[in-house]
Amino acid sequence: MTVDQDRLNDFLGRFVGDLGATMAAGSIVIGHRLGLYQALAERPATPDELADRTGATPRYVAEWLRGQAAGGYVEFDTATGRFSLTPEQAFALADPDGPVYVPGAFVLALGALRAESQITDAFRTGAGMGWHEHHDDVPLGCEMFFRPGYLANLVPSWIPALDGVAATLSAGARVADVGCGLGASTVLLAQAYPNSTFAGSDYHAASIELARKRAADAGVEDRTTFEVATAQGFSGSGYDLVATFDCLHDMGDPAGAARHVREALAPDGTWLIVEPYAGDAVADNLNPVGRAYYGFSTYLCVPNALSQDGGYALGAQAGEAAISDVVREAGFTRVRRAAETPFNIVLEARP
Repeated sequence: MTVDQDRLNDFLGRFVGDLGATMAAGSIVIGHRLGLYQALAERPATPDELADRTGATPRYVAEWLRGQAAGGYVEFDTATGRFSLTPEQAFALADPDGPVYVPGAFVLALGALRAESQITDAFRTGAGMGWHEHHDDVPLGCEMFFRPGYLANLVPSWIPALDGVAATLSAGARVADVGCGLGASTVLLAQAYPNSTFAGSDYHAASIELARKRAADAGVEDRTTFEVATAQGFSGSGYDLVATFDCLHDMGDPAGAARHVREALAPDGTWLIVEPYAGDAVADNLNPVGRAYYGFSTYLCVPNALSQDGGYALGAQAGEAAISDVVREAGFTRVRRAAETPFNIVLEARP
């Protein structure tokens, strides 16, 4: 075997970048947990100054800042010895309630990676691993990862892209948020449409408990209810809108879920399906976004589906065609792509 030295060097450069990124993930989560980014966003600081603001130890903060600067997550001024955040870095790193919050993705990633030994065993046995079996950082990080996208797009663009749905919600509608997790999407909708009522459901009891708390904290508990239920068995009928956010591909029986959604909808109701952005062919997804989603899918989505009855394991890169096939087989006659972002496709399904 002849090794091309230039190609080897290119590969080793990728390896060094990946190794640095892997270790940086933990540092980014430390910055999130200790409020280091928020404190640095206030004004530039030396390691001692940032440590004093955050109650951390200067030597640790110094090493953290140097690594962050090496990775391009913070800036370093050699003249003053101070570190800082650009407006763009602060926008993405220092506002947990903003439309972009990068650290949440790393909370999710590190939470998922804690299950490496179990997932390695699952490769050998074919067994599944449910979301509820993962570390608590998985549901918490999942909300932090997806909520900014929902905040930026759900009410401003996704709902208006659905035929007549915005007007229906404004007038007063019954909405089911299936697979609601910690309730981020449910709460955002309830805040935007005070004349409507919202029923969230998820099979994970701990997530539902947090969803109820989030709704109460947001002041919308009078118009939201939450139940522990699967997507194939959530309660209620006559819904004007049923929504599934980034969860249909995780299910072992998405076809059963689709049939139940069809039964629960009003005759003129709408199913809003938000899924990870993906092409229909593997080659379409060999890109940075696809790489991230395939990684999460290997640890979370496929194992969860294989832990359930139903025979499906669509994965996070299933693509629009595979999702649409499941929806149409359940009796929906109209399925269209209503909107998209770099991270999501948004489908509208009608009976």
